[in-house]
Amino acid sequence: MLDLILHCGGQSTERTEVIDCRTPEATKSWQPIPHGRLLELVEDSLETTGLQVVNQAHALARDGDRYFGLLEVQNGKPSNDYGLVVGLRNSHDMTFPAGLVVGNGVFVCDNLSFSGEVNLSRRHTRFIQRDLPQLVQRAVGQLGSLRLQQDTRIDAYKNTPLEKRDSHHLLVEAMRMRVLPATRLPVAVREFEEPSHEEFREAGSTAWALFNAVTESIKGRSLDTLPKRTQALHGLLDSACGLAA
Repeated sequence: MLDLILHCGGQSTERTEVIDCRTPEATKSWQPIPHGRLLELVEDSLETTGLQVVNQAHALARDGDRYFGLLEVQNGKPSNDYGLVVGLRNSHDMTFPAGLVVGNGVFVCDNLSFSGEVNLSRRHTRFIQRDLPQLVQRAVGQLGSLRLQQDTRIDAYKNTPLEKRDSHHLLVEAMRMRVLPATRLPVAVREFEEPSHEEFREAGSTAWALFNAVTESIKGRSLDTLPKRTQALHGLLDSACGLAA
């Protein structure tokens, strides 16, 4: 089950409540779209592309003015320990644009890492109703190639052993790059050396174990900050695993 990262005041909700949520009246310069409209556009695009939604979670905040959703998808090649997750957001109070970002979720501990290789953002301005379907389709169309990239990356992480001094150096660098708040560094060290989950203990001292130690230690932080944090974390570990150009 996906663990939706709730923002301030957010409450987990059913898909039907998202669809039924009231949309404010538009003005000349501001054209809000229904939360359900964004969700259904993404679902339809995923189906057209041959991707299946196998799990989902939704949340509404500020009396329904803000929506956040997660859709776990498969493309015929399911993995036992991670998979692609599509993150959605929309607002009816002008706080942020309609958005879509894709990353990978770790099934063992319900962590999420949004690397942002596929990213959509569209302000609620004139012609959003016209432009949004094409933007969503374009973003969803990139999911297949992203899955292949993620498979290659995670295989490299799993097959890259780390000495203790190297893992500590990488964790300090993660803190310096603001992937990991200083207050969470001890948690990340503990999660790497003595993981909470048996599956990560079996992984040994590898880059994959370090990746999950970091994502476990920042689990529950704002969805807004995850893309930048994950991009930086991937850059750090890609270099350590010989994947960086």
